[in-house]
Amino acid sequence: MNNSVIRTVEKYNMLEKGDSVIVALSGGADSVALLDVLNSIKEKYNLTLYAVHINHCLRGAESQRDEDFCKAITQKYGIKLFVFQKNVAQLANEQKISEELCGRNIRYAVFEQLSEELSAKVATAHTASDNAETLIYNITRGSSIGGVSAIPPTRNRIIRPLIECTRSQIEEYCSKRNLQFVTDSTNLSDDYTRNIIRHNVIPVLLQINSGFEKSALRLSENAREVDDYLSTVTAKAIDEARSEYGFDCKALLSNHIAVLKNAVAHLCSEYADFSAEQRHIELIIEIIKNSGAVDLTDEYKAVSKQGILRFVRKDESSDLGEVRLSRDTAFNFNGKSYRVSDYNSNKEDKNTVNSEFLKAEAVFRTRRSQDTFSFSKRKITKPLRKAMNEMKIPSELRDSAVVLAVGSKILWCEGIGASADGIADNSEKALKIEISSEKEEK
Repeated sequence: MNNSVIRTVEKYNMLEKGDSVIVALSGGADSVALLDVLNSIKEKYNLTLYAVHINHCLRGAESQRDEDFCKAITQKYGIKLFVFQKNVAQLANEQKISEELCGRNIRYAVFEQLSEELSAKVATAHTASDNAETLIYNITRGSSIGGVSAIPPTRNRIIRPLIECTRSQIEEYCSKRNLQFVTDSTNLSDDYTRNIIRHNVIPVLLQINSGFEKSALRLSENAREVDDYLSTVTAKAIDEARSEYGFDCKALLSNHIAVLKNAVAHLCSEYADFSAEQRHIELIIEIIKNSGAVDLTDEYKAVSKQGILRFVRKDESSDLGEVRLSRDTAFNFNGKSYRVSDYNSNKEDKNTVNSEFLKAEAVFRTRRSQDTFSFSKRKITKPLRKAMNEMKIPSELRDSAVVLAVGSKILWCEGIGASADGIADNSEKALKIEISSEKEEK
């Protein structure tokens, strides 16, 4: 099996000479085989090996047995073991998620932490059999092509050297090498969805095609390639549809339906922290075509109006109050951060204003009925509401747009820029108003 693992390692560029690798060690057959294989090929790659065991504290004495076993086997190999004990049941209850999901989150958080501390890659013992089970699991949940990709061979610093080996090959390897391992009793029951697939679905598929797990692996590999290409095309489509106030509906609709659906899913994730299901994607495409709104979460909704798709916080306020202008003014409003700083460039920027207004008690606020805006190039003054309409600021954004004003005289308006009254004569007198999302700030 070593040669098979080496082929996988080389195929996906998993290892380089001198790498440090942390083996995720549960004590089960797969992880023990992984530890043994990497130990066998460590001289070929000049590897420094570590191991990590995470005790989920879910199975009482059995969990402790697994931890003790991992301590013993790593001592036998002369490999340093890191042990973490996490009360998964308690944490899952606090977070209101399943123990299965909580355990996974904890494992990968620990992997990331150790990887950073040791400047090491993390090897997990996922196999072709795990990939097949994940593929079936994702299909039953109504997965996109990303779900068909199942378990990637590599992801950031995570590597999976056994991903092209089946569970039966692992068991044969352990038998030939006389490797001892422990069995998690929860893997024997059908209390978990994955176990139902493992015990009842996969055996039937193997009866139909004994090479099903390898076939599933090829399908997942093909899906990853398609998904990677689709992601590239989608990023270009989103960039071309991007406008000052959201995303141009006509530009989005000009794409192939596969790209459009992928773009909508990406935008939901990026701007609403929402993993869109097929039904949400279809509803959003409908409003892109015909205008309207779709509730996504308690916090966000998708809105299509005046040919622009936006993702809006439901709690958006139209009352900022007043924030005094200074050289270091900074405030948050409706999910965005606003900052003022000195501007030291000769380039024109519509979001710069004259620093002389530091003395004039200028304030940031939202619009009022008597506000006026002067266009510098056209040398005309209009009511702010008409100026906003002329500049095609979406009607639902106008009341919450931030302005900088002295009395009813607008010096700067979000979405329009500096007025003739607020513009700086030169960069030495300019202050820059920067706007970013709170997510970007984090």
